[in-house]
Amino acid sequence: MTLASSPHSATNLQQTIDSDHVGFDAKRLARIRPHFARYVDDGRLAGWHIVVTRYGQVALSETYGVRDLPSGAPVETDTLWRIYSMTKAVTSVAAMMLYEEGHFELTDEISRWLPEFADLRVYAKGSMQAPVTVPATEPIRVWHLLTHTSGLTYGFLQESVVDGLYRAAGFDLEPERDLDLAAACAEWARLPLLFQPGTKWGYGVSTDVLGRLVEVISGQTLDEFFAERILRPLKMTDTRWWVDEASTPRAATLYGAHPQTGKAVPMPQLGAHAFTAPTMLAGGHGLISTAADYHRFTQMLLREGELDGVRLLGPHTLRFMTRNHLPGGADLDTFSAGGFAETTMEGIGFGLGFAVIENPVPSKTLSSVGQYYWGGLASTAFWVDPVEQLTAMLFTQLVPSSRWPLRPQLRQLVYQALID
Repeated sequence: MTLASSPHSATNLQQTIDSDHVGFDAKRLARIRPHFARYVDDGRLAGWHIVVTRYGQVALSETYGVRDLPSGAPVETDTLWRIYSMTKAVTSVAAMMLYEEGHFELTDEISRWLPEFADLRVYAKGSMQAPVTVPATEPIRVWHLLTHTSGLTYGFLQESVVDGLYRAAGFDLEPERDLDLAAACAEWARLPLLFQPGTKWGYGVSTDVLGRLVEVISGQTLDEFFAERILRPLKMTDTRWWVDEASTPRAATLYGAHPQTGKAVPMPQLGAHAFTAPTMLAGGHGLISTAADYHRFTQMLLREGELDGVRLLGPHTLRFMTRNHLPGGADLDTFSAGGFAETTMEGIGFGLGFAVIENPVPSKTLSSVGQYYWGGLASTAFWVDPVEQLTAMLFTQLVPSSRWPLRPQLRQLVYQALID
């Protein structure tokens, strides 16, 4: 079966085909709703929206629960979600669009455009009060940013001395400093790297720096580039960097898990950042979107760079991005420096902006070789399976994403329903 053209508007997302007609057993696929409904019914989640497609057709689009517990406002197809690190996939596409235009090679040193990243230091030993560093033996190159092998990290990980130095500099889960992206990059460049570039995998601000690279090379701010080159062409009219007053009623409330009961409790301080225009356009976590909008982005990926006659990337580029680029074909389990990531590690490689399943057996989760994906801090997730011509998305708002096994369970329930 060939991929259908996308008939969906940017503000609506309805099931477009009987799931039996695209290789699903409808009764088996229907197991998704009651399974995830239990998370809402027992208070662990406020609500969710799950979408599954095959061959470009929506086989399942289900909402359940509320977007805000006190008001009881239901989750709807136009609910606005903080997608956090699912922004990384958009930024990676933006960078690779510039790559296709010949602006850089993946092996280029980023200091060519961002001179603050010349003469880097790498943490060797010592405490936060007296860290010992050594010179970087390898510069950060563009492919290091795309694969999270740069040595840059996140302050909120709380796994290393370098993470602590990030927090001390004001870079934590909640930003303590009102810096724009250029100023933030200058600060990160002054901090030591967690490891020598290219020698390990470590989750961090690499994609934010990649966003700054997009700005410098294109001559546009990241929001301008996204709007002109990606969002408007794909008709992603609801994707934005912050929620204005007119759209506030559609925004889902951000929740955390109560440490004793596990029930969803509001996170008003962190959640409030979505309602003011950001100073820093964070290419690693800045966007807010709807299921309908991100559906269009995943369909572009599934169609190898094209949707509804608009081509952002060439097929060869997309295939190249979704191969494992870790040195020696390593998986994250053997190559990671440790710490939190929006993925399991065993049998998982990493491409240019996406995790890639090399072998689903070690993680003991039913899935498909070649599937690529990522997720966000508030438990949102997406994947694209080019072999089965399948996509799936999960939207909810629970921090952290590791609290409940939502993503492996969704994979389990989607693939058990696939019968052709």
